[in-house]
Amino acid sequence: MSDVTTKSQTNTSQNSYTNILTATEDNIAIVTLNRPKVLNALNHELMTELTDALAGFDQDSAIGAIVITGGDRAFAAGADIKEMSDETAINIMLQNKFATWDKIRAVKKPIIAAVSGFALGGGCELMMNCDIIIASETAQFGQPEINLGVIPGAGGTQRLTRIVGKYKAMELILTGRPVTAAEALAMGLVNRVLPVELYLEEAKTLAKQIAGKSQVAVQLAKEAVLKNYDMSLTEGLEFERKNFYMLFASDDQKEGMKAFLEKRPAKFTGK
Repeated sequence: MSDVTTKSQTNTSQNSYTNILTATEDNIAIVTLNRPKVLNALNHELMTELTDALAGFDQDSAIGAIVITGGDRAFAAGADIKEMSDETAINIMLQNKFATWDKIRAVKKPIIAAVSGFALGGGCELMMNCDIIIASETAQFGQPEINLGVIPGAGGTQRLTRIVGKYKAMELILTGRPVTAAEALAMGLVNRVLPVELYLEEAKTLAKQIAGKSQVAVQLAKEAVLKNYDMSLTEGLEFERKNFYMLFASDDQKEGMKAFLEKRPAKFTGK
């Protein structure tokens, strides 16, 4: 695992986490998946803890961005197959466990994935739920569910296709073939690739850079970009314009433009 340890908590519920570690560093939060014996396989308990931690940090005004990471050996090697193997179609439908995943998309603050080692199946889907992805040179990505007689169920068929295109997504999903970090970078699946000793620090540096901006502007920008998935171009442009107008009611817009004209750093308050 990485050397991230819990420095501070933002709410008391985080003290009971058993599958993740949480930490804050300056104005960012770091959430570390912590099931190393099973390569951070994503069971329901881990996902529940993860979404609870993300919701807490999302409400913390001192936090401007969030990093999700795992260990150098594995970000997350997939869903917990032991937990799923005896499930029935009706039971899975009634439990609606994927509703937990929907909560990640509801997080307003930017989430950066710092990925090393395996990011397969559910691990790849979790990574694609994030807003920016920093990978180590050892990272491997893929949707191998076809090898188990199933398909991705937490958004893999949809997000991967939007990111890499129909033909490449079809190949990866139908064969289950993993791709290297270099291949992932070439197809636009990750933002950048660094040596294993640097990827987490790079993700944290990027998170701190974003956290130093106006939080209200960052959150509205993220919202506008994500709407691109749900709307036509015309609808998306209208939504973007609305958020642009809205920011002129913020103190941060006044401060940002005044600071620019006065040739000094802006002092954003998130209001």
